[in-house]
Amino acid sequence: MTAHPKYDPSDFPPFAVTADLAVLTTQDGSLQIVLVQRGSDPYKGRWALPGGFVDIDEDLEPAAIRELHEETGLTVNEVAQLGAYGDPDRDPRMRVVTVVFWTHIDDVPPPAGDDDAADARLWDVEEILADPDLLAFDHHQIIGDVVATYRGTG
Repeated sequence: MTAHPKYDPSDFPPFAVTADLAVLTTQDGSLQIVLVQRGSDPYKGRWALPGGFVDIDEDLEPAAIRELHEETGLTVNEVAQLGAYGDPDRDPRMRVVTVVFWTHIDDVPPPAGDDDAADARLWDVEEILADPDLLAFDHHQIIGDVVATYRGTG
């Protein structure tokens, strides 16, 4: 497939695509979510959904599953796509659109921070939603949307 002769890709600003994965579980009667602590800027030290940049030759869902495994050691097989988030100011580095996937699994082993994640752990959803300043990027909104979808209210 060739581009139209008058098409010039440099006429369009570059942007990146990331894939994030929200893993929900229920433990001790509370809904919990796997989050990673960012090990580098932007938002170093804040908590975020596991995720990252999609490789140039990679599809979205496998990218989300790969990033989850790299950052937490967790492996999942089935995920659902929640949606795409593309506010132009959602990432201070550059224009980044993220595609978010989610899953609910019964027994989540303790996650371990790895790759570019300084730490990883389960958080009570109500606790994390009560304090948006703990989270990086627009992940407060995303987690709220994931929880609403899971509960059937979104």
